[in-house]
Amino acid sequence: MRKKEIGNLTGHLNPLDKEFYLNTDVAQVAKSLLGKYLIRNLNGHTFIALISETEAYRGRDDKACHAYQYKRTHRTEVMFSQGGIAYVYLIYGMYSMLNVVTNVTDEPDAVLIRGVLPVQGFKEPVVAQKEDNEIIKKLNGPGKLCKTLKIDTGFNRHELSKKPLWISHLPDTPEPLIEVSTRIGIDYAEEDTLRPWRFILNNGKEFL
Repeated sequence: MRKKEIGNLTGHLNPLDKEFYLNTDVAQVAKSLLGKYLIRNLNGHTFIALISETEAYRGRDDKACHAYQYKRTHRTEVMFSQGGIAYVYLIYGMYSMLNVVTNVTDEPDAVLIRGVLPVQGFKEPVVAQKEDNEIIKKLNGPGKLCKTLKIDTGFNRHELSKKPLWISHLPDTPEPLIEVSTRIGIDYAEEDTLRPWRFILNNGKEFL
């Protein structure tokens, strides 16, 4: 996307179609979310961020997934919904984690949004993207991005096609260059720690 277009982004960002989230391959959805835009309306202000890192979790057979082997609890019940809604939970009782529920009803899959890049609405100019940029530091982790964008458990079950939090795309964006690795912080998942289900957008600046 050309930098001169950034000022007019809001009017061009339509929510993703419902079908996007119903893909039965959660790893593919996690990759496809890279380069999409996470939009947050807050107190009359619009923040636009580029999704730059994701992880996939599959309920059927993934020991790292909260709903492993279709385990239904009060917390995981949202994962059994039709894809396209948010699954937000707390870790350590204080850090919110934003996940995107995918797949069809009763197939509890989800994608964790691990990191985003600032596009519009943040203090630092988009043209000054640097790894040590203070805003980037506040968005390059799942708990940090939720804190910065004020995403909490009140968004659990929120439809991600509606304000004040939604995911969108733009036509004619670059082809994403994706780095693939194993997921972080899931030592309890035994052999499933080796699944290559962490995805990082390596050419994010081309989308800005």
